[in-house]
Amino acid sequence: MKQKRIILVATLMLSVVTAMGQSLNSAYFTEEYKFRHDMNPAFGNEQNYVSIPALGNINVRTQGNFGYKAIFKDNPNPYGNKTLTTFLNPYIDVNTALDGFTNGNNRIVGNVGITILSAGFKSWGGYNTIEINSRTSFGVSLPYELFEFAKNTGNRDYNIGDINVGAISYAEIAFGHSRQLDEKLRVGAKFKVLLGVGRADVKMENVQAQLSDANQWLISADAQADVSFKGFTYKEKTKDFKQKPGSYNYVNDVDVDGAGVGGFGLAVDLGASYKLNDDWSFSAALLDLGFISWSNDMQARNLNKQFIFDGFHDVEITRHGGMRDAGETYSDQLAEFANLQDQGDQGGRTTGIGSTINLGAEYTLPVYRKLSFGLLSNTRLQGKYSWTEARLSTNWKPLNWLDGGLSVGVGSFGASAGWLINIHPKGYNLFLGMDHILGKQTKEGIPLSSKASVNLGMNITW
Repeated sequence: MKQKRIILVATLMLSVVTAMGQSLNSAYFTEEYKFRHDMNPAFGNEQNYVSIPALGNINVRTQGNFGYKAIFKDNPNPYGNKTLTTFLNPYIDVNTALDGFTNGNNRIVGNVGITILSAGFKSWGGYNTIEINSRTSFGVSLPYELFEFAKNTGNRDYNIGDINVGAISYAEIAFGHSRQLDEKLRVGAKFKVLLGVGRADVKMENVQAQLSDANQWLISADAQADVSFKGFTYKEKTKDFKQKPGSYNYVNDVDVDGAGVGGFGLAVDLGASYKLNDDWSFSAALLDLGFISWSNDMQARNLNKQFIFDGFHDVEITRHGGMRDAGETYSDQLAEFANLQDQGDQGGRTTGIGSTINLGAEYTLPVYRKLSFGLLSNTRLQGKYSWTEARLSTNWKPLNWLDGGLSVGVGSFGASAGWLINIHPKGYNLFLGMDHILGKQTKEGIPLSSKASVNLGMNITW
């Protein structure tokens, strides 16, 4: 299977069209949401359950401070072409082109989580869970100066900074147990075996662009790509030097021939909850504390720390089939900008998977026990892609078989609103919720904002 896909470009394109934990934070305080144990392994359920295969818990989530509408614009060409274009279009003025980007780091993080099979049951003095999950996550961190340089707002030098793109995909087999230690304290833990599918990390550090006397850009940077994926190899293109005889190679394509398990790892979740009295309860959890050891590391580096770059230029994007061709053109431009040379397989490497800290406090109204208010602090620890959020939720349980609520959050990526409906009579469970309401979308259904969240599932209960 061959794919023309520079890792840097592929992840960036994913970020503007679209997975941190497989969880719905709006449901943290909803007692009969069956997958609360994914946010805190101390939580259990009153009901036993088994998930419908691949439909028990599906989570898609992205967060960021820039998105589709920052990159793509309506074409202002005075000849009236009804096409899409990018912020690089020369007919778009600088202020309009850059107003969708944030001074500092422009970031997008996201995940796709699918529960292949899950079961929860009471036994051995507590509540037990068994899960098989598929998890994919990505992160993009791009400095504002990169977009400013791409637009070329003036004949001056640019101190662009650091560029980071990463993605990871793996499966996990998890075994959890929680139990009540006394009337107030409950603890839980979950042990996970991880099967790595693939991981890619691309970084360009201390990137600078200087305009030479020949009106060309001299780029300097320390760039490196590390890809751990079975059957993965780089492909190179030869380019002639412009100001001296000879040529050089740089990575502009990749080849993926087959796939499989590329690594193995372990992780644990730890959690506790404490019921202070009938009105107040508190909880804390540390999730995904673990690693994956990969069997290969296909590495590419820029051996030439300084090189000539022709600059970025706009590509017309038609509304009927032109996105793919434009994507390949931008792939070529970014590949030339990265200027990476294939270094082959460097052997195995070990990487973390990113951890999450959850801290919660819940207050139940004394005069109406079916209503409570919860405050959740959610912190993701993942290097350049770390983020934090505080979410306040109103949780209502009007019937024994129906609960849910509304929530508002604020954090590293701004404000958002969420909701949950959870139906759980004996026999089945159906839930649907969001941490980030989708908002406006393109005609193709692509959210204009990078903040989006959908979580749904169907389970059998008894």
